[in-house]
Amino acid sequence: MSKKLEKMASIDAQLRLLAPGKVSEDDKLVEYDALLLDRFLDILQDLHGEEIRETVQDCYEISAEYEGKRDAQKLEELGKVLTSLDAGDSIVVAKSFSNMLTLANLAEEVQIAYRRRNKLKKNDFSDEASATTESNIEETLKRLVGELNKTPQEVFDALKNQTVDLVLTAHPTQSVRRSLLQKHARIRECLTQLNAKDITPDDKQELDEALQREIQAAFRTDEIRRNPPTPQDEMRAGMSYFHETIWKGVPKFLRRVDTALKNIGINERVPYNAPLIQFSSWMGGDRDGNPRVTPEVTRDVCLLARMMAANMYFSQIEDLMFEISMWRCSDELRVRAEELHKSSKRVAKHYIEFWKQVPATEPYRVILGHVRDKLYHTRERARQLLSSGVSDIPEELTFRNVEEFLEPLELCYGSLCACGDRPIADGSLLDFLRQVSTFGLSLVRLDIRQESDRHTDVLDAITRHLQIGSYKEWAEERRQEWLLSELRGKRPLFGPDLPKTEEITDVLDTFHVISELPPDNFGAYIISMATSPSDVLAVELLQRECKVKTPLRVVPLFEKLADLENAPAAVARLFSIDWYRDRINGKQEVMIGYSDSGKDAGRLSAAWQLYKAQEELVQVAKEYGVKLTMFHGRGGTVGRGGGPTHLAILSQPPDTIHGSFRVTVQGEVIEQSFGEEHLCFRTLQRFTAATLEHGMHPPVAPKPEWRALMDEMAVVATKEYRSVVFQEPRFVEYFRRATPELEYGRMNIGSRPSKRKPSGGIESLRAIPWIFAWTQTRFHLPVWLGFGAAMKHVMDKDIRNLQMLKAMYNAWPFFRVTIDLIEMVFAKGDPGIAALYDKLLVSDDLWPFGQQLRANYETTQKLILQVAGHKEILEGNPYLRQRLTLRDPYITVLNVCQIYTLKRIRDPTYCVDVGPHLSKEIMEMDTTKPADELVKLNPTSDYAPGLEDTLILTMKGIAAGLHNTG
Repeated sequence: MSKKLEKMASIDAQLRLLAPGKVSEDDKLVEYDALLLDRFLDILQDLHGEEIRETVQDCYEISAEYEGKRDAQKLEELGKVLTSLDAGDSIVVAKSFSNMLTLANLAEEVQIAYRRRNKLKKNDFSDEASATTESNIEETLKRLVGELNKTPQEVFDALKNQTVDLVLTAHPTQSVRRSLLQKHARIRECLTQLNAKDITPDDKQELDEALQREIQAAFRTDEIRRNPPTPQDEMRAGMSYFHETIWKGVPKFLRRVDTALKNIGINERVPYNAPLIQFSSWMGGDRDGNPRVTPEVTRDVCLLARMMAANMYFSQIEDLMFEISMWRCSDELRVRAEELHKSSKRVAKHYIEFWKQVPATEPYRVILGHVRDKLYHTRERARQLLSSGVSDIPEELTFRNVEEFLEPLELCYGSLCACGDRPIADGSLLDFLRQVSTFGLSLVRLDIRQESDRHTDVLDAITRHLQIGSYKEWAEERRQEWLLSELRGKRPLFGPDLPKTEEITDVLDTFHVISELPPDNFGAYIISMATSPSDVLAVELLQRECKVKTPLRVVPLFEKLADLENAPAAVARLFSIDWYRDRINGKQEVMIGYSDSGKDAGRLSAAWQLYKAQEELVQVAKEYGVKLTMFHGRGGTVGRGGGPTHLAILSQPPDTIHGSFRVTVQGEVIEQSFGEEHLCFRTLQRFTAATLEHGMHPPVAPKPEWRALMDEMAVVATKEYRSVVFQEPRFVEYFRRATPELEYGRMNIGSRPSKRKPSGGIESLRAIPWIFAWTQTRFHLPVWLGFGAAMKHVMDKDIRNLQMLKAMYNAWPFFRVTIDLIEMVFAKGDPGIAALYDKLLVSDDLWPFGQQLRANYETTQKLILQVAGHKEILEGNPYLRQRLTLRDPYITVLNVCQIYTLKRIRDPTYCVDVGPHLSKEIMEMDTTKPADELVKLNPTSDYAPGLEDTLILTMKGIAAGLHNTG
């Protein structure tokens, strides 16, 4: 018994050793962590016996010692413990560490929320300036008025006219199942309540039981997706966030904006139809390299979203009918209510409330009752169309567009205000109006994305069929000339007799789906790999040929480095076409891709090229009098353009946002942004405040000498990056062996294949698995490679350049953000662990190559710190440092477990000494049953029993621990 107590005390002590000092007086992170861990270890012991608990604690201790001294001996000691486990035990241990990491993450989230509440109570934002990840709307408004001398009215006007459009994309990096996300939310809830001030002993006991129950339920749920999700699954998962947080979060956030405006002296509310926040989606619309997204899927996804939206409005409308029980109203409303009252049915038994006819003396209820009928029909029609393709509900009985829906609500709002009941109008009715303005009837607008080559193929088939030659072989000039003559003409281009391949049918059917569904379902048509004006005109022509009544706006996407360099010229050529300028009505959107440009040239050159391309694009648009919206395709990881929102926006070049900002929210970032009410609120606040600040107080433009230095560095960085990644003959072989890239596909994370083309090297690999693989090994190569060489080059050339780099870091937001993000990545990296991957998985003759890369890593890290003026990593961010220190030991155990598991998978002759079986399955009937049950979850594995599941658990665990997967 005493041994158990000793062990119990040791975990707490271990945590305290890792993070000795509190970061601030309200720092409870270690206590939260220890509480959740103790609970977890007790559950582990109850379920699988004492021996397995001890094994888990031993692993943790060895790992914590490694973190303290970075002694490679410790990693091998850890490897011995892990390889001595049999299949069932190793799954239990990997699962335990993966769960412990998740619990550590939840403790962090609760601590962050606790700190924020404390600060808001004290009204203290003094250290917010140094914590660069927050932008609070109240603060931003006060700063604009107080320090930057804007008038409250100017701020209000800017805010009313700005739009942030958040585009949710299902990237294959959301590696946590929804069944678990909900359990995690309940664990956070329990932990928060346990630490509330006014908690009684009985409450505490019940919360403790609930906490135990949720931790156990999460541990007993299979974390691994056994089948890859379909695009419809991804869509439903994405939409669940609307249900759970975004739907109620938007009106709540807009109320806070109203309050913030009041505090700077504006006595008006944000108009309900001001498009402050908009939502779009790519789930079920993004076909680029995903053969599973068919026209059928696009149709399903649109109808599903319509049904969900109507359902959410429908569930709120009865509450609104209860609330607005007044009888005083304007004449216009009374006349309308009387007409409706005469024509309405006497009884509607399928409603729960107000099922008998509403009396004419309650005019608002009569009108809202009519809205309810229409919502009911709108929902049912979408449901019928979704399930059987036809509906017996006539379209007249439903809402066909959002104006029809807003009109009766606006009538009620106006009437209440006219009768002196504005406070009532500004209650739930205003929230409802704001929801209708934000979500419309379609919940989100779906973007369609397709590769430019697919459109070229369709047009080629048409020109060959018309016997006028091959569109594919024509030069750009000829293509434009033909497309324009067709666009200006009226004749149909092709009939049903056009010979079609499957690919061509797929492209045309997608356009037909767009033409059949209501236009408010769709946002933009995005062309990936777009390079010339004909790519855009081709889509315009195909929309017309397929009878799309309200054509989608066409958005070229520029991703590769060369495409970014040529983007301004391509857009200028497009704007010089009169037909096109008339068509767009002074507005154009351009998308820039962060992932592929980073994979193509490395992070430094990609970031700088994206910066310059935006400046030049805005310049081109100005010359032609076009308002340009930039659409940023950012991923979650730094290698794919991720990082704190607020900083990312404020470091964009001056003049490039101008009150309209569109950005992708991808994969696991959706959960981090909208997983909970307070997260949703913070996300909306960050985007709104930073966009406003960027527009009203643009960041400084770089000095000419800074630009010159950046240009020089980018050339060196690209050269260094490409010489390793593309020119080193054995790099691909090294990459495949030193990382779990080959095994990544087994995670079943997304509906999209991990490669664009099945064969081929790095260039055909998608940017996401490329980053994922390097993140797993804690080496993060794509993020930092090239930086060191570039900085070393300019410093060797002239020592004064170091001072210039320091000045750039201190005064230029873009450069600072770039360096800070790299520093954060170094804080999460560990070359010692990367070395162990090499030692066990890479052939001896490639070891020197790995050593060379690790030496480069160390040099780059030193140079980054020198430029930032930091003695040690994350000196400026003690909170993040503490959180990483506490997470590291768990991640290290998972890394070592992953390395040895990969070794056993790839080298069946690798010999391990498996010890006796430890874990017990506690069953009422039979106490001797081992944990073999776990091995049976995956009967079809290609590998020895248990290895595949252990590997997947380590991948998921490391991804969760590092907070950015792909």
